[in-house]
Amino acid sequence: MPGTTTSRKATSAAKGAAVAKKPAKRATRSAAPHKAAAQRADEPKLLSGGNPQIPKGYGNAPVQAYIAAMPGWKRDAWRHFDALIEKTLPDVRKAVKWNSPLYGAAGDEGWFLGVHCFTRYIKVSFFRGTSLKPMPPGESKMAHVRYLDIHEDDTVDEAQFVKWLKQASKLPGEKM
Repeated sequence: MPGTTTSRKATSAAKGAAVAKKPAKRATRSAAPHKAAAQRADEPKLLSGGNPQIPKGYGNAPVQAYIAAMPGWKRDAWRHFDALIEKTLPDVRKAVKWNSPLYGAAGDEGWFLGVHCFTRYIKVSFFRGTSLKPMPPGESKMAHVRYLDIHEDDTVDEAQFVKWLKQASKLPGEKM
């Protein structure tokens, strides 16, 4: 109709005002009791793939917290390998950074090994893995890194794992 045009700015402003005038929705309360929610809040959160979310920390305690939070078979499996690392390298340094345990040689500021949980396996990262003989089987997009993936039904050659630990701990660690 002639003479009844509305500018786009006026129409947009009217729509914006209508949206702004809508009442805010009220938050609904969870039906779960507060005690159960508090208990769950104390447990570590599992990130995608089942990787535990553990606060950054140095020493054995955060690594043990990570291991305790690992889901299913992975907990016992990595507890065994953590003990094997300690037996092989009694002065090993430990930390959790980026939700992953790291292991470093005494006297070195860097890290030679990292661990990460995925849905179906544990990924062990040797940060200077291309220097190990023989190299761990898993390739990486990063030039010096090699992986060992541990699946639930795998039989890991522990003698070879120990050889890799001894070799890796003598190489310069990766600073992170």
